[in-house]
Amino acid sequence: MVMTDDVRASQRKSHFDLPTYLAERQTQVEIALDRSLPVIYPEKIYEAMRYSLMAGGKRLRPILCLATCELTGGTVDIAMPTACALEMIHTMSLIHDDLPAMDNDDYRRGKLTNHKVFGDDVAILAGDGLLAYAFEHVAIETKHVAAENLLKVVAMLGRAVGAAGLVGGQVVDLDCEGKSDVSLETLNFIHNHKTSALLEASVLSGAVLIGAPEDDLQRLSRYAKNIGLAFQIVDDILDITATQEELGKTAGKDLKAKKATYPSIWGLEESRCQAKKLVEGAKAELAIFEDKAAPLVALAEFIIARTH
Repeated sequence: MVMTDDVRASQRKSHFDLPTYLAERQTQVEIALDRSLPVIYPEKIYEAMRYSLMAGGKRLRPILCLATCELTGGTVDIAMPTACALEMIHTMSLIHDDLPAMDNDDYRRGKLTNHKVFGDDVAILAGDGLLAYAFEHVAIETKHVAAENLLKVVAMLGRAVGAAGLVGGQVVDLDCEGKSDVSLETLNFIHNHKTSALLEASVLSGAVLIGAPEDDLQRLSRYAKNIGLAFQIVDDILDITATQEELGKTAGKDLKAKKATYPSIWGLEESRCQAKKLVEGAKAELAIFEDKAAPLVALAEFIIARTH
């Protein structure tokens, strides 16, 4: 991950080493994901699922899950099955989002998209397979968690990915494509569902697994909603300002598709200001946790400092 001077300075002040933390957690997540999905017959579908699942990426969602579980008294081992499931669900959304019927993209994480390698039909099934397997993995692999808490997490994941979350946001996004009169309210709806819903589930699930108190869950929910919207604003900015090599996917596709974005409504500078305000609000929600929240504070800062 690329760190800016501002983020490095912030980490020095807090004595928290974000690059090292991310490297350690990413390695743990990569190992767990690799073990979670072996290739068996019929090999084609498992190879297609693994092609996108193991293609790298920031692993932000699983890392947020692990961080909040630790923050509220749990361990990495307790949260890892849920963390893997979150990445499986996220990967499904990317596979489907890249399809010709959606965003019609050729590259993702610097590689050809799933449908370009395996065909539209297998790509659709690979996404379906990852979504279903995510729930199976959580249910079977989660250990030392109260059944009531595990059930809450399963329900949370289902809501985040369904019509009340990611799918609902995607539908409104498709409906708005090419329209010049999309309101800020509608744009917020799209991304509070399409982007923020799964990020919120990532943050909350780690705490729900160990039965964190409601007050903590409310604070973490507000934190998650803020960083989720900030993440999307930065995505919109990078689509305009970054190259395909930096992004690992097609740059400028929102403009070509005539999609409403935050820069198209606010302009680049105001978009940057709004993202910073959201991150400051997110960090404020963590003040009560003091130094224990250092990973989540640093991750919030990373969201507006990232370059891809």
